[in-house]
Amino acid sequence: MNALTNIDESKTRQLAAGEALPAPAIAGHEGSRTVRAGFIPLVDAAVLIAAAEFGFAQKEGITLDLVKDVSWANVRDRLAFRQFDVAHMLSPMPVAAMLGLGSNPSPTITPFSLGRGGNAITLSTRLYAEMQREAELGASEDALANAEALATVIRRARTAGRPRLTLGVTYPFSSHNYEFRYWLAAGGIDPDRDVKLVVVPPPMTSDALAAGAIEGFCVGAPWNMVASERGVGRIVATKQDIWPSAPEKVIGMRPDWAEANPETVSRLIVALDAAARWCDAAENRAALAEVLSEQRYVAAPVDILRRVLAGQFTIDPEGNQRVIDDYFVFHAGSANYPRPSQALWTYSQMVRWGQVALSAEGLEASVAAYRPDLYRRALASSALPAEPYLAIEGATPDDRFMDGHVFDPEHIGDYVDAFPVKATGVPHAALDDI
Repeated sequence: MNALTNIDESKTRQLAAGEALPAPAIAGHEGSRTVRAGFIPLVDAAVLIAAAEFGFAQKEGITLDLVKDVSWANVRDRLAFRQFDVAHMLSPMPVAAMLGLGSNPSPTITPFSLGRGGNAITLSTRLYAEMQREAELGASEDALANAEALATVIRRARTAGRPRLTLGVTYPFSSHNYEFRYWLAAGGIDPDRDVKLVVVPPPMTSDALAAGAIEGFCVGAPWNMVASERGVGRIVATKQDIWPSAPEKVIGMRPDWAEANPETVSRLIVALDAAARWCDAAENRAALAEVLSEQRYVAAPVDILRRVLAGQFTIDPEGNQRVIDDYFVFHAGSANYPRPSQALWTYSQMVRWGQVALSAEGLEASVAAYRPDLYRRALASSALPAEPYLAIEGATPDDRFMDGHVFDPEHIGDYVDAFPVKATGVPHAALDDI
């Protein structure tokens, strides 16, 4: 099935070409202004925080008023109710909003990605020890072997009549939910039938694991390493293991706010682009870690933040180490470009797991959430990526999916059908619709 069949192609491409919003006003027309931005205490908010702390926003005539929040549902609602102008958001959130999913859907777009990387999957030390014992798992760093070992434990637990494992993700429409599901399914585990997925706010994941409320979680840095350093968790997979280019966090905004403030949007993108370049430079990582460690931001030990930014992991309480090159990429390799093909991959996962049905209207709404036209308009004087409108994802040696699948956005139906583990029947809410 061609995923774009029956879509008004000219209308869809018009959205990507930049015809849906007016051109920015002449410089200085809107004047210096304050932009209120919500964020969650995660390392992948670094670009937004750096833009405020190191003068990049001020240089563009913007004062960034950063507001720390505790959950993605709060961030979504405060953006919708105009308490925030823009927000640090999960990459699937604008797609979900444009599809009308969730308890309070409000139109949301993103013109800027905050980078790649940062997620990992952590299981309790008790569960990992059981995987080693029951599945004869060694000290492997192979994400697929770890998933298959967990599948062995789950099968034996089911035979013994034990309850399903409870695992945490940060939000129903999140990269964490889809990456955790992808990892589980690659190991032969049905995320809806074999385990129970619940929502846990990022800063609470380590505490929930320590208390035994959950047996594992997928979350962004630094909370995986916090769990391993506390002796309660073992990191079994990272985002790079699952799909290196998987979209992560973005800057979300309401379309009406973008239309009313075109110059401010462009200035903000310029400031974020400069901050992202700065964050990528190795010589700036120590200063970045210091700022992120502050109570008003991530509030995690600065030593952990330095190592997380460098991709240097303590993966378990025994002190075993793993180094992941480019664990965080804030700017290089077109990391800030909002790729429509990534929006469609997110949509494919929503279809795969029964959150929504595949339709021409859904495809059009998903593409409309990502706005490369605004990104290109703001950075017209800079070297911009020669990105195709719809890219094939996971096809290059350094960007493969862990199970070898390749995503062609022109054939989403065939892509979803090719997976042996997926939702069946009518669309359903795989997690509480919050």
